[in-house]
Amino acid sequence: MADLLKDKIAIVTGGAKGLGAAIAVELASEGAHVVVTDVDGDGARKTAEGLLHGESAVCDVRDDAAVAALIEDVVARHGTLDIMVANAGIATVTPISEMTLEIWRSVMSVNLDGVFSSVRYAGKAMAATGGGSIITMASITGLAGSPLIAHYAAAKAAVISLTQTAAVEWRGHGVRVNAIAPGFIGTDLVLDRASQFEQGLGIDDFGAVIDGAQGRLGEVGDVAPLAVFLASDRSRFSNGSTYVVDGGMSASLV
Repeated sequence: MADLLKDKIAIVTGGAKGLGAAIAVELASEGAHVVVTDVDGDGARKTAEGLLHGESAVCDVRDDAAVAALIEDVVARHGTLDIMVANAGIATVTPISEMTLEIWRSVMSVNLDGVFSSVRYAGKAMAATGGGSIITMASITGLAGSPLIAHYAAAKAAVISLTQTAAVEWRGHGVRVNAIAPGFIGTDLVLDRASQFEQGLGIDDFGAVIDGAQGRLGEVGDVAPLAVFLASDRSRFSNGSTYVVDGGMSASLV
């Protein structure tokens, strides 16, 4: 085990599985004490049990008061909050013509409102205790859009803008805010919706399309180490930036 993040206190939202779980493991492997949170309490606990230094908590990021209480509790028990990874997110596959306001808001409530609450309360706590690093989970769909997931893409675009503004507001308080924008990663969020994309886009093999666009389907291990870099002092001059990890998809038109 390395000690790049030794004795740092971190919160990872949406840490029950997928990228959130992988990031929690990576942060802990570098010495951080990680509070794994998720609306899925059993999943969060399972992730935390696999960490050298970790604990779990149930938190629904749609509940602003719950996010505030979570961060207040962590700071009260540990004295500080050094790292916040606002990772929790959901997705549905629906064309705009069929997307109701209810469907739109269901995704926005987690992917944007939940990130806003996480950034807001974490930033305030960090500013009061000497600074820290906030990492938001954006997406390449926030940079270029994607059919059938307008709500998801719009939320991710807003997360990038929120990240930039928060970085500017808090840079005088030692708080850095950066975003990670992954391409298509082989998590349940993507794999469980492959057939819906195939049907909605009229294609035969979603995997083949992804392979052609970004070389291969990404893995959580392609993204999680970047969170460690952004959480550590090695990225001390990085602030308000969006780091794209997409195998080159957004670098080419063909």
